[in-house]
Amino acid sequence: MADAMRILIADDEPVIRMGLKTMLEEHGYKVVGEASDGEQAVILAGKTSPDLIFMDIKMPGLDGIAAASTIMTRSPKPIILLTARDDLDTRLEGMYQGVSEFLTKPINTHELYARVRAQLHIVDLGRQLQTVERNLRTLRTRGTPPSSRS
Repeated sequence: MADAMRILIADDEPVIRMGLKTMLEEHGYKVVGEASDGEQAVILAGKTSPDLIFMDIKMPGLDGIAAASTIMTRSPKPIILLTARDDLDTRLEGMYQGVSEFLTKPINTHELYARVRAQLHIVDLGRQLQTVERNLRTLRTRGTPPSSRS
């Protein structure tokens, strides 16, 4: 991994934020911000430009799904919602708002790393696609040579 994945954590429970941060940093990921509510998460997502966001569903004020919706509207990012309950309606609402995945509390370490690795691959593929698109725009701007078909 050339650059460490930049991660924002949003959870109203300091113990959860601290534990998640410790687990992520032990594996070389960079936690670029911590938020205790949805409004703070939206602000930090704009300021820190993370590659991935972990967000609790239940937070005071703006909940995690509403905050995810705002973030996805402003600057889409992969978001993994943290939830203590695992019900279909919550998952469907989160997916409708653009959430990438869900992680059920208490957080299983192996599942956490599997989800982060999956998102890392998605972020890398997105970056590769952006590079290809930039190269195509450059080629189109320069003009392409005539076809060599006979």
